[in-house]
Amino acid sequence: MSAHFLRDCVRSPAAAWQLQNVTTATIVASRVAAAFDRDSRNQGLLGRDGLAAAEALVLAPCSAVHTWFMRFPIDILFVSRSGEVLKVRRAVRPWRLAVRLGAFAVIETAAGAAAGTDCGHRLAVVPARPVA
Repeated sequence: MSAHFLRDCVRSPAAAWQLQNVTTATIVASRVAAAFDRDSRNQGLLGRDGLAAAEALVLAPCSAVHTWFMRFPIDILFVSRSGEVLKVRRAVRPWRLAVRLGAFAVIETAAGAAAGTDCGHRLAVVPARPVA
């Protein structure tokens, strides 16, 4: 697999990571969970009652997700290998399907948490900074 914006996170998925919008120089999520294998991608956010505004789930490789059986709406970002946002779906309610063919990864956040992140923006998953 060639270099991509998740390279370091894939090597150490249990480490503390945050999601940064490089284009706007803002933190989208201060805690990132990784779903890089079939079981964790299939589980996704199912069974959870919510997602904190500071959390994000990164699914890769992935170009389609569903919200069947979910209990809350989410923002969905479809991202290229280089970290470019290809498509944004905001406040996707339960029982929906979202697809962006050609996407490398999907990032799920709480509804509204991805406000300010738009198509064409560049994202990076970077080591989390300790809270002072």
